[in-house]
Amino acid sequence: MNRFKTSKFKNTTPKVPKRDGWIPAVRPGSFTSQGSSIKSSCQLVAFTTEQAGGGMLGLVSLNADDDRKWKVNQVACHSDQVTDLDFSPFDDDLLVTCSADETVKVWHVCGLGEEVQGPKTTLSPQDGRLEVVQLHPCSSGIVAVGSSRGAQVWDVNHPAALAVLEQHTEQLQSLSWKQDGSQLASTSKDKMLRIYDPRAQLMAVQAVAALQSNKDSRVLWVRDQHILSTGFNQMRQQEMRLWDGRKLSSSLASLSLGTSNGTPVPLFDPDTGLLVISAKGDTVLNCFEMTCADPFLSQVSDCLMEMSTRGVAMVPKLAVDVGSCEVMRVLQLTDGFIVPVSYHVPRKAGQDFHSDLYPDTAGQAAAMKAEEWWSGENRQVETVSLHPDKRPKPCAKAANQRVVEAPPPVNVREDSVSSSGRSSGSSSAAPSRSPSSTSGLSSGCQPSPAPTPSNSVRNLQGMLGPSSKFRHLQGSVLHRDTHITNLRGLHLTTPGECDGFCANGQRVAVPLAIAGGQIAVFELSQPGKLPDAFMPTIQNSVNVADFCWDPFDPHRLVVAGDDAKIRVWKVPEGGLTDTLTEPECVLQGHTEKIYTIKFHPYARDLLASSSYDLSVRLWDLQTGQEVKKLKGHLDQIFGMAWSPDGKQLATVCKDGKIRVYDPRRSDEPVQEGPGPEGHRGARLVWVLGGKFLLVSGFDSRSERQLYLVPSDCVKSGSIACAPADVSPSTLIPFHDPDTNLILLTGKGDTRVYVFEIVPEEPYFMECSSFNSSEPHKGFCFLPKTSCDVRDVEVARALRLSKSSIEPVAFKVPRVKKEFFQDDVFPDSAVWWESSLSAASWLSGSNSQHRKISLRPTDMAPVSEAPKEAPVRKYLPSSVYLEEKTDEQKKEELLSAMVAKLGNLDNPLPQESYEGVDEEEWDD
Repeated sequence: MNRFKTSKFKNTTPKVPKRDGWIPAVRPGSFTSQGSSIKSSCQLVAFTTEQAGGGMLGLVSLNADDDRKWKVNQVACHSDQVTDLDFSPFDDDLLVTCSADETVKVWHVCGLGEEVQGPKTTLSPQDGRLEVVQLHPCSSGIVAVGSSRGAQVWDVNHPAALAVLEQHTEQLQSLSWKQDGSQLASTSKDKMLRIYDPRAQLMAVQAVAALQSNKDSRVLWVRDQHILSTGFNQMRQQEMRLWDGRKLSSSLASLSLGTSNGTPVPLFDPDTGLLVISAKGDTVLNCFEMTCADPFLSQVSDCLMEMSTRGVAMVPKLAVDVGSCEVMRVLQLTDGFIVPVSYHVPRKAGQDFHSDLYPDTAGQAAAMKAEEWWSGENRQVETVSLHPDKRPKPCAKAANQRVVEAPPPVNVREDSVSSSGRSSGSSSAAPSRSPSSTSGLSSGCQPSPAPTPSNSVRNLQGMLGPSSKFRHLQGSVLHRDTHITNLRGLHLTTPGECDGFCANGQRVAVPLAIAGGQIAVFELSQPGKLPDAFMPTIQNSVNVADFCWDPFDPHRLVVAGDDAKIRVWKVPEGGLTDTLTEPECVLQGHTEKIYTIKFHPYARDLLASSSYDLSVRLWDLQTGQEVKKLKGHLDQIFGMAWSPDGKQLATVCKDGKIRVYDPRRSDEPVQEGPGPEGHRGARLVWVLGGKFLLVSGFDSRSERQLYLVPSDCVKSGSIACAPADVSPSTLIPFHDPDTNLILLTGKGDTRVYVFEIVPEEPYFMECSSFNSSEPHKGFCFLPKTSCDVRDVEVARALRLSKSSIEPVAFKVPRVKKEFFQDDVFPDSAVWWESSLSAASWLSGSNSQHRKISLRPTDMAPVSEAPKEAPVRKYLPSSVYLEEKTDEQKKEELLSAMVAKLGNLDNPLPQESYEGVDEEEWDD
């Protein structure tokens, strides 16, 4: 019965103003590309314009001045022609452009004059000529970029692409985001319509032969799950088709538009369901109404224009005039003007607000940040009312919608003149980049002065952008058969300095919320559902402040309590069978509650502890005696860590200081420098072989931050930092020295951040993060020997929830898994074997762990895998033609024809046959 329902938009009428209402002095570019020639925000209109050398952009206000005039500005944006542009849906002054010079640039175009600032960010996808650029509809800072054969997804604050999607077999022609930004659709010259989920996989999740001709096409996500494609059929007629994005088996509807040669460009208003289609070179704007039921598409009107179309754009809904019942406005770009076409519903205007014509529309506040979207979240943009008394101002921007930090002002016109004299290749070889792009998660943190790499390295990074082999790291929860479930009575409020629970390769210890500070110990070799009956525990007698397993004895658990004592427990072989009530020994010396405890990485029986009494003490468990006391702290000690060589101990304190001790030389710090400004908590770990300290803490605004501090010059402070997010829990770092990966998460978080740390800019290279469906109470990483190297697993952890312990594997996606990935798995240290005694270390001895290969005996290393035959890459024919004269071209053409026909010097067979006289023929 839907076909009999009356639509309130069926009588929508287009209105073209008189010439004094057109925007004059417009000179659009004459070149053709796959992108748009014109785009509009609530305040500005941008269009590609004619200029020698290309790279120019025209900018003009959407509304006329008080004297009914418009001022058109021209800005040099690129060294070659601008192929596509897009305004941010969250900032009317933020514009993204792409160009044939192979770069993408982000501009702030508010208040353009003769001298303006340079681009906020320049991206260099290094994938040839760029054709299409599309900003994410829900997340700030995410942009899709299409080149001749492929598509990439970028975060404008990062120096490398988040995802490089599967290459198309032919020229890519169009890209479109779904309304919630979860998927990306594309069309190409190979007649295929593809749908990608960039966060899940790089291959297309769906593909269908949607087009009948390889001529130019367009794709557009429309209402709900529907996709609209426009192109040409086998008869070279313009055609549009409607598809169900959940199942691309066949189109829902198709409609022929005409016989014009121009590519039909669709514009869709999701609030009204109105669809406007106009082809380049045509003089007609066709308007349709789209519904979610048959007949799906019905024509509303067609508007005959005075001049042919060079491009069309839709004005954002927040800029329409609701007082005159204007429901949609389209801008037509012509050879000399920009013509606004208003679509009105015939109602009594100027009185009441017609709420049935104007449902709440998408606002200008981003639903999420780039890192939130990339972590897997999907959120719609909050809607706002179009009622004149309730609607926001068109140019209103939320305070948190800063996409990138602005660089120092640059004279764009002067810069463009100097760059236009160079070739396209040279101008795009070293693209500029905002300093904010070196941060790990988002912009806004400028690093302190740091040692800089050589110019050649910097130029190479500028051209290619730094990239991590772990950028597509995949974290996944292992099968339920490996889980320990039915946990009960967990103690979920351990101190902030405690990790919440601890594990080694054999067993895991979890504190319980039972009087007496009891600790449950579970064997990892015995997963499954725990019995409801009584379980044996360790009765520590006081609440647990911190605890850890002895790295050289998997049966020894050391527990620090609220009573300033350290108890050493021995778990029997096979696990707990009876309740333990008597510790192996008790260490006493601290006068107040203990914060943290850490074992020495080489010397057995050597333990460090920090306490409320502002001291750090070293203990010899063999004798049960205190052997060293370190002083110099003025406030609470948040965390401490031994250096990889075991010679030094670093601490981070609430007084805002980082201290480095050499316990065998002095009980005072040998180095002291600034630490995190916030006083909510902090952790630190040595990285890159002990050359740097990575500190996780809070800034003065209580936002979580990561800092990288040179270990040989702590007093100079951090050389790089990466802003994370806002959360009350401290990020707990885990460092893998084999891969230089840092994995961080906090108690109560749902996300595990992953970075590769490098010793030069950008220092932090963010990789794909792991997200869980519910907050975890703790996250503990297991030894490297627990990883399945056959599945390219580089780290394994245990996730503690309210009622279960779940193993989580972090894997690098690789193709040749039959080979051992020796580039990912270098020789690993045998850290579970001690090489010194506590007494030997205290007397001045040093040692190192021996290393072993993780390669199974039946696997060959990938470095020795047979090389595939290289595929010859042919240059475009234009390259060869440009290098030859006309005479050479003719000779090659004749030679090719002769080769086809054969050698003309040899007579044909029929030429050797003898003929007969005419009289021999019968009459």
